[in-house]
Amino acid sequence: MSMTKLIEAQISAQGLKIAVVVSRFNSFITERLLEGAKDAFVRHGGEADNLTIIKTPGSFELPLVASAAAKSGKYEAIAALGAVIRGSTPHFDYVAAEVSKGLAQAALSTGVPVSFGVLTCDTIEQAVDRAGVKGGNKGFEAMVTAMEMARLMGLVNGV
Repeated sequence: MSMTKLIEAQISAQGLKIAVVVSRFNSFITERLLEGAKDAFVRHGGEADNLTIIKTPGSFELPLVASAAAKSGKYEAIAALGAVIRGSTPHFDYVAAEVSKGLAQAALSTGVPVSFGVLTCDTIEQAVDRAGVKGGNKGFEAMVTAMEMARLMGLVNGV
């Protein structure tokens, strides 16, 4: 009788090198996301020297920079953080769609996990809630995902 094999990663930052790519636009939100990501990294055994913060002008630029960071070979994972808040024009729809597609493509084309910590909210209040007030901190969650995926890819690839 054969046994099913289970591959599951532990969540630990110990020894991992992770880049956080974070948008400066809507910084009153993204700085809270960044603090959550840094908190998650440290709480899970990460060393400050192994965390690199890269700031982009806006969320639209996140995929290019995340892809470059992934291709550099310096990081086991990338956490992408931003905040796109709906306005009265279709701009939100284009930016949100392209950022999500671009970050997915960065991960798929490089094989380096890129976690999605980009808030796409209808209102500023929703963004504030997701950046640490009521809905937890999505930056913290994105870092936890980045750590777990870095470990998981190591297991899947036999590293």
